[in-house]
Amino acid sequence: MNPIVIIPTYNEKENITAMLDKVMSLSEPFDVLVVDDNSPDGTAHLVKEKQIEHSRIHLLENGEKNGLGAAYIAGFKWCMARSYDYIFEMDCDFSHNPDDLIRMYNELRQGHCDLVIGSRYVGNVVNVVNWPMGRVLLSYFASAYVRFFTRMKLADATAGFVGYTSKLLNTINLDKIQFRGYAFQIEMKYTAYRLGFPIKEIPIVFTDRTAGESKMNGSIIKEALFGVLWLRFKSIRPNIIT
Repeated sequence: MNPIVIIPTYNEKENITAMLDKVMSLSEPFDVLVVDDNSPDGTAHLVKEKQIEHSRIHLLENGEKNGLGAAYIAGFKWCMARSYDYIFEMDCDFSHNPDDLIRMYNELRQGHCDLVIGSRYVGNVVNVVNWPMGRVLLSYFASAYVRFFTRMKLADATAGFVGYTSKLLNTINLDKIQFRGYAFQIEMKYTAYRLGFPIKEIPIVFTDRTAGESKMNGSIIKEALFGVLWLRFKSIRPNIIT
């Protein structure tokens, strides 16, 4: 029952060492796969230094900067090739608290769901710290927009702190996942929903980064806005493993 957390990075030298130390200190032995998109600031070098200390830290250097979705898909394939049972996604900037990995892991290994979401908005409570009100409203109403068009009953459809069973990831045809920005998170949840897998949200507190720079931009928002409309017409079938 081996868990691993994928952490995508691009110019995260100010956060990566502390993040790896924190995950290595958890009471459950999580492996870590850092997927680095050729960060020019030396993020990958810092990961390699930590690999000397911990055999549970792995690095996948993903070449040119291809976006969040491409990084995660490369990470998923790496993890499944090595037979990990539970695969998590988490940001490097401490907006996601690594301590919450334990609660999310328990939901999956106890069989409560195949997709667990660390939700900022479950129960209509906004658990966000240090975001300007405009960003909070954008994120909150983006999830409402997704619910309206997809009929998924998720409070936080755009969340990036999630965990999957290997059964779910093996059933999804990852080569058919289209989006590369934050719409990737919506597409993965919608695919799991359409395939009939149980999904559960648990509350977390999301804290905006204090070091490094946000990767959010207008093109990412545009992709999510129009991508949701496209999802309603997407043909989704389970992956056939030969």
